[in-house]
Amino acid sequence: MVIDYWNLFVSCIFALLAFFHKEIIALFSREKRLVFLLILASIPTAIIGFCCGGIFEQLFANVKSAGGMLLITGLWLLIGDIASRHNKRLKKTPGVFSTLLIGFAQGISLIPGISRSGATISTGLICGLNRESAFRFSFLLSIPAVLGALLFKIRDFQLSCDFALIVGMLISAIVGFFSLEFLFSIIKENKLYIFAIYCFVVGIGVLVL
Repeated sequence: MVIDYWNLFVSCIFALLAFFHKEIIALFSREKRLVFLLILASIPTAIIGFCCGGIFEQLFANVKSAGGMLLITGLWLLIGDIASRHNKRLKKTPGVFSTLLIGFAQGISLIPGISRSGATISTGLICGLNRESAFRFSFLLSIPAVLGALLFKIRDFQLSCDFALIVGMLISAIVGFFSLEFLFSIIKENKLYIFAIYCFVVGIGVLVL
């Protein structure tokens, strides 16, 4: 499990840095307000993680809870999809209140069965962000979250130069990169409901079986 944690965090960071390298460079040059919003959104995430992380981890042993949360994720995605189709005045960046809501959604996604990307993207769409901006903000926000989780778990890691581990991390990073490409194409085509249907099917299957 120690190696799995390390593999997960490092491969996630590599995939995110590769996919969003232009946006990350822009953060240090011309997008100072976006930096402020990302920091602001990280505050409720950090508070929820610090106060409730242990409680949420215990839910991993509760399969029915995860199934129920998948249904909630599906509903959340469906509401976000509908909102993106009916909002007339779409924004490129969230306001302060919307930013806090997105950060809260990311914190709630620590609950097993709640999709982090689904919750944050859907909340952004509900708050009036356009689809590309909701996707961008969601995954840029995941970078400090992943780094924070890495620091939180760092004492449990055992670093290894095992060749199989390195290959596994590289493969995970590559798969993560192309998964981001696929998700972005789905969101641009306004087909977020596909993931909602998937969550409904899996959630019901978990509860029934």
